Amino acid sequence: MTNGSAPSGITRRWRQRLLLVVLAGLLPSFAILYCGLACGYRFNWTPSQPLGLWRIRPLAGAVATGDLVFVCPPDTSRFREARIRGYLRAGLCPGGYGPLIKTVIALEGQRVEIGGNLEIDGRVIAHVDVRQADARGLPLSSFKGGVVPAGHVFLHSSFSASWDSRYFGPVPAEGILGLAEAVLIYAP
Repeated sequence: MTNGSAPSGITRRWRQRLLLVVLAGLLPSFAILYCGLACGYRFNWTPSQPLGLWRIRPLAGAVATGDLVFVCPPDTSRFREARIRGYLRAGLCPGGYGPLIKTVIALEGQRVEIGGNLEIDGRVIAHVDVRQADARGLPLSSFKGGVVPAGHVFLHSSFSASWDSRYFGPVPAEGILGLAEAVLIYAP
């Protein structure tokens, strides 16, 4: 023991104890996270819906208009570009996307028209803007409108800057994971 330093055996034991303490804290945390994911719990970090903990609840029947759902976006060039622009988070959906939380506002066979406003079968959806550019000034192209194809749904969020079907169009209904149920949320 020279220069006031501790013997190497003591330092090694302290490092081992510290490692055990850290692992003892991390392992239960990872187990809780894994169980939460396996049981359908997800965190929402985007402003399209209130922030916080949500649960994916199985659908009892067919999806209906007004249902708030978790949906995996299809792996298309439009969604890949959205991921690059930061509109989508990484996650466990095909293509590496995180699931979206959106409201179903049109089902297959319904007519969607996008102009100065959004209309579903001639009914104007209130408080909906279609933006020409995102918050960084990057151009946005909107869905041109038309009839929602078989096996697809048209999704919406009331958050004005949400990236939803106004921009990417109808998505396959097979991507719906279930209903979105708020568990512990914060709505700023």
